[in-house]
Amino acid sequence: MGLELYLDLLSQPCRSIYIFARSNNIPFEFKHVELFKGPSNSEGAAKVSLLKKVPALKDGDFTLAECTAILLYLTRKYNTPDHWYPSDIQKRAQVDEYLSWHHANIRANAPKTMWIKVLIPLFTGQPLPAEKLQEVMEGLSTSLKQFEERFLQDKAFIIGSEISLADLVAIVELMQPVGVGCDIFEDRPRLMEWRRRVEEAVGKELFFQAHEMILNIKELSNIQIDPQLKEHLAPVLMKMLK
Repeated sequence: MGLELYLDLLSQPCRSIYIFARSNNIPFEFKHVELFKGPSNSEGAAKVSLLKKVPALKDGDFTLAECTAILLYLTRKYNTPDHWYPSDIQKRAQVDEYLSWHHANIRANAPKTMWIKVLIPLFTGQPLPAEKLQEVMEGLSTSLKQFEERFLQDKAFIIGSEISLADLVAIVELMQPVGVGCDIFEDRPRLMEWRRRVEEAVGKELFFQAHEMILNIKELSNIQIDPQLKEHLAPVLMKMLK
Protein backbone atom coordinates (compact mmCIF):
# COMPACT_ATOMS: atom_id res chain seq x y z
CA MET A 1 0.00 0.00 0.00
CA GLY A 2 1.57 3.25 -1.13
CA LEU A 3 1.30 6.83 0.00
CA GLU A 4 -2.06 8.53 -0.65
CA LEU A 5 -2.61 12.28 -0.44
CA TYR A 6 -6.15 13.65 -0.30
CA LEU A 7 -6.04 17.16 -1.72
CA ASP A 8 -8.14 19.95 -3.21
CA LEU A 9 -5.80 22.37 -5.00
CA LEU A 10 -8.13 25.29 -4.30
CA SER A 11 -6.79 24.91 -0.77
CA GLN A 12 -3.50 26.63 0.04
CA PRO A 13 -2.25 23.94 2.49
CA CYS A 14 -3.07 21.26 -0.09
CA ARG A 15 -1.02 23.10 -2.71
CA SER A 16 2.00 23.30 -0.42
CA ILE A 17 1.92 19.54 0.13
CA TYR A 18 1.36 18.83 -3.57
CA ILE A 19 4.26 21.07 -4.66
CA PHE A 20 6.55 19.67 -1.98
CA ALA A 21 5.84 16.05 -2.90
CA ARG A 22 6.18 16.63 -6.63
CA SER A 23 9.32 18.74 -6.41
CA ASN A 24 10.98 16.08 -4.25
CA ASN A 25 9.88 13.19 -6.49
CA ILE A 26 7.94 11.57 -3.67
CA PRO A 27 5.72 8.83 -5.13
CA PHE A 28 2.08 9.20 -4.11
CA GLU A 29 -1.44 8.57 -5.31
CA PHE A 30 -3.27 11.88 -5.76
CA LYS A 31 -6.76 11.52 -4.32
CA HIS A 32 -8.55 14.52 -5.78
CA VAL A 33 -11.16 15.97 -3.41
CA GLU A 34 -13.64 18.62 -4.63
CA LEU A 35 -14.91 20.17 -1.42
CA PHE A 36 -17.46 22.51 -2.99
CA LYS A 37 -19.25 19.62 -4.66
CA GLY A 38 -20.42 18.32 -1.31
CA PRO A 39 -19.89 15.46 1.17
CA SER A 40 -19.92 12.69 -1.45
CA ASN A 41 -16.76 14.16 -2.99
CA SER A 42 -14.88 14.19 0.32
CA GLU A 43 -15.91 10.81 1.72
CA GLY A 44 -12.43 9.38 1.14
CA ALA A 45 -10.76 12.19 3.07
CA ALA A 46 -13.34 11.87 5.86
CA LYS A 47 -12.43 8.21 6.29
CA VAL A 48 -8.72 9.09 6.48
CA SER A 49 -8.89 12.21 8.63
CA LEU A 50 -10.73 12.32 11.94
CA LEU A 51 -11.06 16.05 11.27
CA LYS A 52 -12.93 15.24 8.04
CA LYS A 53 -11.03 17.79 5.99
CA VAL A 54 -8.11 18.11 3.61
CA PRO A 55 -5.20 17.82 3.41
CA ALA A 56 -5.07 14.24 4.61
CA LEU A 57 -2.39 11.58 4.29
CA LYS A 58 -2.68 7.79 4.29
CA ASP A 59 0.49 5.73 4.33
CA GLY A 60 -0.44 2.09 4.68
CA ASP A 61 -2.44 1.89 7.90
CA PHE A 62 -1.08 5.25 9.12
CA THR A 63 -3.17 8.39 8.67
CA LEU A 64 -2.36 12.04 9.32
CA ALA A 65 -4.03 15.42 9.04
CA GLU A 66 -2.88 19.06 9.17
CA CYS A 67 -0.54 20.64 6.65
CA THR A 68 2.52 21.22 8.82
CA ALA A 69 2.39 17.74 10.32
CA ILE A 70 2.13 16.18 6.85
CA LEU A 71 5.01 18.27 5.46
CA LEU A 72 7.25 17.34 8.39
CA TYR A 73 6.33 13.67 8.06
CA LEU A 74 7.28 13.72 4.38
CA THR A 75 10.63 15.44 5.07
CA ARG A 76 11.53 12.77 7.60
CA LYS A 77 10.25 9.67 5.84
CA TYR A 78 11.73 10.56 2.45
CA ASN A 79 14.89 12.20 3.78
CA THR A 80 14.38 15.26 1.58
CA PRO A 81 17.19 17.80 1.10
CA ASP A 82 18.20 19.48 4.35
CA HIS A 83 17.28 23.00 3.25
CA TRP A 84 13.55 22.22 3.49
CA TYR A 85 13.68 21.66 7.25
CA PRO A 86 17.32 22.17 8.30
CA SER A 87 19.11 19.91 10.74
CA ASP A 88 20.87 23.01 12.08
CA ILE A 89 18.94 23.73 15.27
CA GLN A 90 18.83 27.51 14.83
CA LYS A 91 17.76 27.40 11.18
CA ARG A 92 15.11 24.85 12.05
CA ALA A 93 13.90 27.13 14.83
CA GLN A 94 13.58 29.95 12.28
CA VAL A 95 11.37 27.77 10.10
CA ASP A 96 9.29 26.89 13.17
CA GLU A 97 9.08 30.56 14.10
CA TYR A 98 7.71 31.54 10.71
CA LEU A 99 5.21 28.66 10.63
CA SER A 100 3.92 29.73 14.05
CA TRP A 101 3.61 33.40 13.01
CA HIS A 102 2.06 32.55 9.66
CA HIS A 103 -1.29 31.29 10.95
CA ALA A 104 -2.21 34.40 12.90
CA ASN A 105 -1.02 36.80 10.22
CA ILE A 106 -0.69 35.86 6.53
CA ARG A 107 -3.17 32.98 6.77
CA ALA A 108 -5.55 35.08 8.84
CA ASN A 109 -5.82 37.71 6.09
CA ALA A 110 -4.88 36.47 2.61
CA PRO A 111 -7.65 33.83 2.13
CA LYS A 112 -10.36 36.35 3.03
CA THR A 113 -9.83 38.07 -0.31
CA MET A 114 -11.18 35.01 -2.10
CA TRP A 115 -14.09 34.64 0.27
CA ILE A 116 -15.12 38.26 -0.15
CA LYS A 117 -14.57 38.57 -3.89
CA VAL A 118 -15.71 35.14 -5.07
CA LEU A 119 -17.14 32.73 -2.51
CA ILE A 120 -19.51 34.97 -0.54
CA PRO A 121 -21.24 36.20 -3.73
CA LEU A 122 -21.31 32.63 -5.06
CA PHE A 123 -22.87 31.12 -1.94
CA THR A 124 -25.14 33.99 -0.85
CA GLY A 125 -25.93 35.94 -4.01
CA GLN A 126 -25.02 39.12 -2.16
CA PRO A 127 -22.93 41.85 -3.84
CA LEU A 128 -19.32 42.47 -2.87
CA PRO A 129 -19.02 44.75 0.18
CA ALA A 130 -16.20 47.07 -0.90
CA GLU A 131 -15.51 48.23 2.65
CA LYS A 132 -14.94 44.65 3.78
CA LEU A 133 -12.38 44.05 1.06
CA GLN A 134 -10.63 47.29 1.97
CA GLU A 135 -10.51 46.21 5.61
CA VAL A 136 -9.00 42.84 4.68
CA MET A 137 -6.45 44.42 2.33
CA GLU A 138 -5.32 46.80 5.07
CA GLY A 139 -4.79 43.90 7.47
CA LEU A 140 -2.95 41.95 4.79
CA SER A 141 -0.76 44.96 3.99
CA THR A 142 0.30 45.15 7.64
CA SER A 143 1.16 41.44 7.63
CA LEU A 144 3.13 41.77 4.39
CA LYS A 145 5.13 44.66 5.81
CA GLN A 146 6.03 42.53 8.83
CA PHE A 147 6.82 39.58 6.56
CA GLU A 148 9.29 41.63 4.50
CA GLU A 149 10.90 43.44 7.42
CA ARG A 150 10.99 40.66 10.00
CA PHE A 151 11.33 37.46 8.00
CA LEU A 152 12.53 38.18 4.48
CA GLN A 153 14.76 41.19 5.11
CA ASP A 154 17.53 41.23 2.48
CA LYS A 155 17.77 37.43 2.20
CA ALA A 156 16.95 35.34 -0.86
CA PHE A 157 14.58 33.18 1.19
CA ILE A 158 13.09 33.33 4.67
CA ILE A 159 15.96 31.56 6.42
CA GLY A 160 18.79 32.37 4.04
CA SER A 161 20.05 31.35 0.63
CA GLU A 162 17.84 28.29 0.08
CA ILE A 163 14.12 27.58 0.03
CA SER A 164 12.51 26.02 3.10
CA LEU A 165 9.07 24.86 4.18
CA ALA A 166 8.49 28.40 5.45
CA ASP A 167 8.74 29.86 1.94
CA LEU A 168 6.47 27.19 0.49
CA VAL A 169 3.75 27.68 3.11
CA ALA A 170 3.95 31.45 2.63
CA ILE A 171 3.83 31.57 -1.16
CA VAL A 172 0.76 29.36 -1.61
CA GLU A 173 -1.14 31.60 0.80
CA LEU A 174 -0.10 34.77 -1.01
CA MET A 175 -1.27 33.43 -4.35
CA GLN A 176 -4.84 33.40 -3.06
CA PRO A 177 -5.28 37.20 -3.41
CA VAL A 178 -3.56 37.11 -6.81
CA GLY A 179 -6.13 34.62 -8.04
CA VAL A 180 -8.98 37.03 -7.33
CA GLY A 181 -7.32 40.07 -8.89
CA CYS A 182 -5.55 41.54 -5.85
CA ASP A 183 -1.93 41.59 -7.03
CA ILE A 184 -0.11 42.08 -3.76
CA PHE A 185 3.27 41.68 -5.47
CA GLU A 186 2.86 44.51 -7.98
CA ASP A 187 4.15 47.38 -5.83
CA ARG A 188 6.47 45.31 -3.66
CA PRO A 189 9.67 44.59 -5.63
CA ARG A 190 11.37 42.72 -2.78
CA LEU A 191 8.35 40.45 -2.41
CA MET A 192 8.14 39.99 -6.17
CA GLU A 193 11.78 38.90 -6.38
CA TRP A 194 11.24 36.46 -3.54
CA ARG A 195 8.22 35.00 -5.37
CA ARG A 196 10.31 34.60 -8.54
CA ARG A 197 13.03 32.75 -6.60
CA VAL A 198 10.48 30.42 -4.99
CA GLU A 199 8.94 29.63 -8.40
CA GLU A 200 12.36 28.80 -9.80
CA ALA A 201 13.32 26.72 -6.77
CA VAL A 202 10.30 24.41 -7.11
CA GLY A 203 10.07 24.69 -10.91
CA LYS A 204 7.87 27.17 -12.74
CA GLU A 205 5.88 24.49 -14.57
CA LEU A 206 4.99 22.73 -11.32
CA PHE A 207 4.27 26.02 -9.57
CA PHE A 208 1.74 27.19 -12.15
CA GLN A 209 0.25 23.74 -12.59
CA ALA A 210 -0.48 23.63 -8.85
CA HIS A 211 -2.00 27.13 -9.00
CA GLU A 212 -3.99 26.63 -12.19
CA MET A 213 -7.32 26.39 -10.37
CA ILE A 214 -6.80 29.44 -8.18
CA LEU A 215 -5.55 31.53 -11.11
CA ASN A 216 -8.74 30.61 -12.98
CA ILE A 217 -10.99 31.04 -9.96
CA LYS A 218 -13.71 32.80 -11.98
CA GLU A 219 -14.54 29.41 -13.47
CA LEU A 220 -15.67 28.38 -9.99
CA SER A 221 -18.93 30.25 -10.62
CA ASN A 222 -19.78 27.62 -13.25
CA ILE A 223 -19.59 24.59 -10.96
CA GLN A 224 -22.64 22.99 -9.41
CA ILE A 225 -22.31 23.52 -5.67
CA ASP A 226 -23.91 20.90 -3.48
CA PRO A 227 -27.27 22.38 -2.29
CA GLN A 228 -26.81 21.11 1.27
CA LEU A 229 -23.35 22.66 1.45
CA LYS A 230 -24.71 25.94 0.11
CA GLU A 231 -27.54 25.93 2.63
CA HIS A 232 -25.11 25.23 5.45
CA LEU A 233 -22.46 27.80 4.49
CA ALA A 234 -24.61 30.71 3.31
CA PRO A 235 -25.66 31.87 6.83
CA VAL A 236 -22.09 31.58 8.06
CA LEU A 237 -20.79 33.66 5.17
CA MET A 238 -23.55 36.23 5.58
CA LYS A 239 -22.16 36.97 9.04
CA MET A 240 -18.91 37.98 7.36
CA LEU A 241 -20.80 40.69 5.49
CA LYS A 242 -21.83 42.41 8.74
